[in-house]
Amino acid sequence: MKQNWIDFLKQQGVRNEGRDFGEPAAELLSAQSATILAPLSDIGLIRVAGEDATAFLNNLLTNDVKGLLPSGVHRNGLCSPKGRLLATFLIWYEGADLMMALSADLHAAILKKLSMYVLRSKVKLSDASDERMLIGLSGPEAAKALAELGPLMPELLRVASVEQGQVMRLGEQSYLLAADAAAAEGIWTKLATRAHPVGLAAWHWLEILAGIPIVTAATQEEFIPQMINFDLIGGVSFKKGCYPGQEIVARTHYLGKIKRRMYRAHLDTGFPAAGTSLYAPETGDQSCGRVVRSAPAPQGGNDLLAVIQSSCAEAGEVHLDSPSGPRLSFQPLPYPVDLPETAST
Repeated sequence: MKQNWIDFLKQQGVRNEGRDFGEPAAELLSAQSATILAPLSDIGLIRVAGEDATAFLNNLLTNDVKGLLPSGVHRNGLCSPKGRLLATFLIWYEGADLMMALSADLHAAILKKLSMYVLRSKVKLSDASDERMLIGLSGPEAAKALAELGPLMPELLRVASVEQGQVMRLGEQSYLLAADAAAAEGIWTKLATRAHPVGLAAWHWLEILAGIPIVTAATQEEFIPQMINFDLIGGVSFKKGCYPGQEIVARTHYLGKIKRRMYRAHLDTGFPAAGTSLYAPETGDQSCGRVVRSAPAPQGGNDLLAVIQSSCAEAGEVHLDSPSGPRLSFQPLPYPVDLPETAST
């Protein structure tokens, strides 16, 4: 079914592996103020079924899966024993099953890794990427457009059932739609009458603006959860039981030893690919951080999220790829980071 969806999107004009619909600059401008519609082809889905599903995931992930409401959606992570993130997820219930959305380039490996933990648990893990097509919708008219699919729109970080799918509200004007594969084309066509189709580049830029990180193959095992501000956006519970890496994550939290945080920044030149090293005068030839994700910016250049040594961010001079590379211009995040104000100017 996913191939049918891919073929359909190509007929609609998508190109560059889903990055745009042929007019990238115009799409970015639309994302600034208009209502936009994006196929999220870079996200994979894992279905977790069985009577032990909730307890199974709760024993492995950074957030409190047992505390997730049937109508809730939250961010979560899987760590290595050293507390480094192997993947980040968006998790919600579909009936009795749990759905996990993660970077598609990690999907197969994480599904295999989770399967190794099943043992005697009454849990079944499966690839759900062909069952549900993920669509992003954002902007001032997003709720009105989605209202055509169902009478009630969810509150923030809640999920609601709509005609042939589920819709999650991730921000004030930002929604994620998990559409039944057979209905995805019809849903897209209906929504496209009210929203401008855009590619992944524009959607990623909106997520960067919102300060939302994602771990991909390029950054796997690079960060503990606090480094990417996961504790600030509801991705970590410090009250739940043990999970792989929990001791290190908890120690970092309770001892206050968070020397690196995630910042938002802009680059006029250079291509800040995920995983690219960053440098500052005080660290010389030693890296002071890494790019988490980036996207072209409507005003030109690129916007990015990057994990940076806090003292270097506070000093305000950080360069891409080498000590003499393009200099970052720091921008504020939409949520508070407990660091000196100069770190975000």
